[in-house]
Amino acid sequence: MLPRTSMSSTERWSIKPVSLAVLCLILAGAVTVACNSSRSQTRRTTITAAGSTFINPAMTQWISGFESNHPGVQISYQAIGSGSGIERLQQGLVDFAASDAALEDEKLKSMPALVQIPESGGPVCIVYNLPGLESRLRLRGATLAAIYLGEIKWWQDPAIQIDNEGVRVPNHAIAVLDRFDGSGTTNIFTTYLAGVRGDWLSNVGHGIAVNWPVGTGVRGSEAVARAIQQTAGSIGYVELAYATAHKLPVAEIQNQAGAWVAPTAFGATAAIDAFQRELAKDVRTPVVDAPATAREAYPISGLTYLLIPKRARDEARQQIVKAFVEYIVTEGQASSQDLEYATLPLSLAGEDQKLLAEIADGGPPADGHPSGR
Repeated sequence: MLPRTSMSSTERWSIKPVSLAVLCLILAGAVTVACNSSRSQTRRTTITAAGSTFINPAMTQWISGFESNHPGVQISYQAIGSGSGIERLQQGLVDFAASDAALEDEKLKSMPALVQIPESGGPVCIVYNLPGLESRLRLRGATLAAIYLGEIKWWQDPAIQIDNEGVRVPNHAIAVLDRFDGSGTTNIFTTYLAGVRGDWLSNVGHGIAVNWPVGTGVRGSEAVARAIQQTAGSIGYVELAYATAHKLPVAEIQNQAGAWVAPTAFGATAAIDAFQRELAKDVRTPVVDAPATAREAYPISGLTYLLIPKRARDEARQQIVKAFVEYIVTEGQASSQDLEYATLPLSLAGEDQKLLAEIADGGPPADGHPSGR
């Protein structure tokens, strides 16, 4: 057994400063670790996107659902119109864009290499404010085109009376409202009008922005809806979610089968289904004015696309964007249906999965000619 040794009072007191110093270092380290841990827990990755006002109500819902399961992610979407969203993507200012107008080959040449993924569809509603009208308004495509060409100026025009046989239409001047900003909703609407009126293309054209012959231009679907509410005798076009939110009446439109069809998510899905073979070849195929075999199809229907670069400079952000899009085209379809958007048919959902596979897992941007597929 080792002999016990005693410690002098001097030795006992001399060790205390060392112990206190060590203790302070330990405490300081613990505080630093705690602070760093707190900062890592609150650090968030922000994804930015912009574009379509058509899809904004559904996008808001999708973002909420995705963020609730990904606390470290914040997605900021600006509903500034398809045209402005495309411009911001081209300039590298956003991680992805949303557009109701798919990009054609010529436009793709000036864009980063990207994929265009159709993520939902819906009807473009013809909304109106016509005090005294006791029935839902009915309009054939030719009548609607004549209104937007300025050929029909009064609600009691014979063409409107023929479309609404037996209904007393008030005698009121027509106040036409349209969009002056770059709008995918305008693209869907004018693509439809170009198909039902032979001289529409030469007089007006079609696309996200056109030179309207008549009417008052406003920016965004929300502004159109408010203007309709405030203007007696007015007519305009918005998405179903906006018409419903503002309690605006919507016109029935005659389809190719001769049926009068009100805008619904179901009618838009029927329109998309009617172009199944064409969409399998090119997801950019317009789905307006479905053939007569689609008796329940609403004729002014369209798809909305997410435009996503195939490669991004930040791998982590690219992975988040890809995961978000995967969520939209799978689980997110149920929530968009609740907001009266058309869900994707299974055939088109399958095409989306192929397109998603083209999005790389990060790395430098790809060179070469871009592709929309």
